[in-house]
Amino acid sequence: MICLMRITILPILLASSLLLTQCQSAVGSDAEQILVDQFWRADGERVQQQSTAQLLKSAPDVAALYERLKVGPGYSSDVPTGQLELSRTAPDGTVFPYVVLVPEDYDSSRAYPVEFNLHGGVNRPPMAPGEPLWRQGYDGLRDSGRIVVVPAAWDEAFWWFDNQADNVPAILRSIKQTYNVDDNRVYLTGVSDGGTGSYFFAFMQPTEWAAFLPYIGNPGVLQNPAGQASYPLSFDNLAGKALYIVNGENDPLYPARAVQRYIDYMARANVEHVFKVIPNGGHNTAWMPEERPEIEAFKRTHVRDPLPERVQWATNRTDRYNRNHWLLIDELDKEGEPGRVIVRREGNQIRVNAYYVNAFTLLLNPEEIDFSLPVTIIINDDVVHDGLVAESADTLLKWAARDRDRSMLFTAELTLRVPLTPQ
Repeated sequence: MICLMRITILPILLASSLLLTQCQSAVGSDAEQILVDQFWRADGERVQQQSTAQLLKSAPDVAALYERLKVGPGYSSDVPTGQLELSRTAPDGTVFPYVVLVPEDYDSSRAYPVEFNLHGGVNRPPMAPGEPLWRQGYDGLRDSGRIVVVPAAWDEAFWWFDNQADNVPAILRSIKQTYNVDDNRVYLTGVSDGGTGSYFFAFMQPTEWAAFLPYIGNPGVLQNPAGQASYPLSFDNLAGKALYIVNGENDPLYPARAVQRYIDYMARANVEHVFKVIPNGGHNTAWMPEERPEIEAFKRTHVRDPLPERVQWATNRTDRYNRNHWLLIDELDKEGEPGRVIVRREGNQIRVNAYYVNAFTLLLNPEEIDFSLPVTIIINDDVVHDGLVAESADTLLKWAARDRDRSMLFTAELTLRVPLTPQ
């Protein structure tokens, strides 16, 4: 549930009801567009189920439905702009405040990049009402060319806790309900503990993001039990996503020399990255004005590929942190011990190498797969599937509702078991 703290807009549930009433009296393509609008803006599981059922009833043809979802809803220009102080209430009742900075001249006809900024100092109580989430204030974050998001973290919601792994993407999806977002230009920046949080999403949950920009952070914190959570870091998981990393030479908390070994791991794993060491730099961002032109150039040149031909993933659990774009690991040889899958797609042939994994799911897109022809799946040199794959409107809507991503739509999913290796 999304709550507004200082602005008032029509509740999304009421808007959905109005749309449903409108679509009952509309005909043809107008009615279908109303239903598409309702689907993309549905807030809450019940409303989402209603809009999904309506779309399936009115537009069962998968190809036509795919094209409509890809275009997306019609966005209104009559939306709040400027500094919006909002909150999200999680299913367990936890309230997560956040600030959204929307350009005053927001134009709904263009898709805007989005940048999340994760603050430092997470080991403190929740912010008091009215307390700024970004200690330096928001003026330095405003940008007429993008939407900026500042979420909040505190001592029970570090950036690398499961509740934030749910919260941050949920905030992104809620913004997409109202504002025209460029799905492939969503960036995650963080400072200090926020920089460590940026590493967390890069290692554990990268699908939504185009690139990561961790400043004066340290990925080693993610392996430290004193941080209340510890994760195995597979540097191969960073493949396909670039990082812009800045650390100070004399930072008393995370000096560049303490981060260097992780940079070396990235280099050995062929991870695209920039590592800037600020001479004599401390634990601050005084260097930002000088570095900003290169940082902005980095963002402009790094746009997400939503459907890369090659994906890989390593994980030690399947309840979460088990997905990378169109690959999900469903079953490990032993839960709690890492398994790894590498997938390469070339036309209708998909080759898979699986290690210590028993089952996984592939999500298939009609612009990458020709569903009129057989699809061949080869796992560890064994052909496990060679035939036609049926597309499904249910599958399309299921993943579109989860991802809220117009550029990453799937009309088929294949759950496959890894052949046993002969003893």
